[in-house]
Amino acid sequence: MKANVGSIDRLIRIIAGLIIAIIGVIFDSWWGLIGIIPLATGLFRFCPLYFPLKISTTEKDE
Repeated sequence: MKANVGSIDRLIRIIAGLIIAIIGVIFDSWWGLIGIIPLATGLFRFCPLYFPLKISTTEKDE
């Protein structure tokens, strides 16, 4: 599993995932679980959707 999520993309995903999860908790909604997806892809630096599309936001030296 080669990393395909760069630094800025990673930061945005982690922040968005946390915000979605927190909003789900505040409003007592199961939709907050959707926040796990961007959070996990940000933490693991791998996006399964990027793989078949051959997209990578990493720099060449990463």
